[in-house]
Amino acid sequence: MFELVFLGTSAAAPSIHRGLSSIAVLAGENRFLVDCGEGTQRQILRSGIGFKRLNRIFLTHAHLDHVLGLGGLLSTFGRWEAMDEIFVWGGRPALERVQALVNEVVFRGENPPVPIHFKRTQPDDVLFQGRKFSINAFPVTHRGRECFGYIFQENDRRPFMVEKAEALGVPVGPERGRLVSGEAVTLDDGTVVKPDDVLGETIKGTKVVITGDIARTDNIKQYVQDADVLVIEATYLDADSEMARQVGHITARQAAELAIECNVKYLFLTHISRRYREYDVIREARHYFKDSYVVRDLDHFVIFRDKLPQKIELDPDSTVDEDLPEMGG
Repeated sequence: MFELVFLGTSAAAPSIHRGLSSIAVLAGENRFLVDCGEGTQRQILRSGIGFKRLNRIFLTHAHLDHVLGLGGLLSTFGRWEAMDEIFVWGGRPALERVQALVNEVVFRGENPPVPIHFKRTQPDDVLFQGRKFSINAFPVTHRGRECFGYIFQENDRRPFMVEKAEALGVPVGPERGRLVSGEAVTLDDGTVVKPDDVLGETIKGTKVVITGDIARTDNIKQYVQDADVLVIEATYLDADSEMARQVGHITARQAAELAIECNVKYLFLTHISRRYREYDVIREARHYFKDSYVVRDLDHFVIFRDKLPQKIELDPDSTVDEDLPEMGG
């Protein structure tokens, strides 16, 4: 299970209702940020999720509407020392731009109060390996070099069948844990019980794919395949497909057609241009793929495998930040 909190959903420049690109991904006690457009830290506070443990940041590419908010965010992290260290992943152009911002503007040649680790993303890198899920990078085509999308993938699992274990005489305790981890056990009477004896069929883990900005879809199908949720841009409508091609973006129709071809369950459209009405974007996408949604700032979804994403309504009382002490100046 993953949670997606859309902090900014506008394309290129903010609008009255939409801020610049940023998505928080929550997975148990782990929290991640994908892109950090201008104003992201205020959106984090408005969303109610706060800053705690939000110290792993993935950048899709180097454009300012996706990275400029990092200056303010890292300044806040450093000023209040809310965490022990910060990790920022991205392609070389994105990291170079952010490092210049941090070193020459935010901290002006001083050492940051909190260690900041800049890590260059490579195609097909495993960037994070947790106990229950992993995060992989994949290359995308946009304007400029080293642009990436990210896959949040839960581990597959096989359910433990208690009835079968009891029938075989497997006691409650570490033996069952070893079977779940794939190890055979020998009982006191000499009986050997194998994992296949007590584990059910494999259940695929939840898969969330976030593409960032892209110019084409034909070269990312292997990464998008069978995603429970695909988060992808819809900067243009099909009527302006030639303009989209010229500036390295795609249309709502292209996003919907990709979802169909790759057996995606739900399509979340973001990076919405101010030139269109939201209604027109969703109408175009749903003409081709009915389970399409145009996400809005502060939308918060819980993503399950083979279930309709559940939307969590924002609690107005939760938007007061309690993570950081008050400071003057």
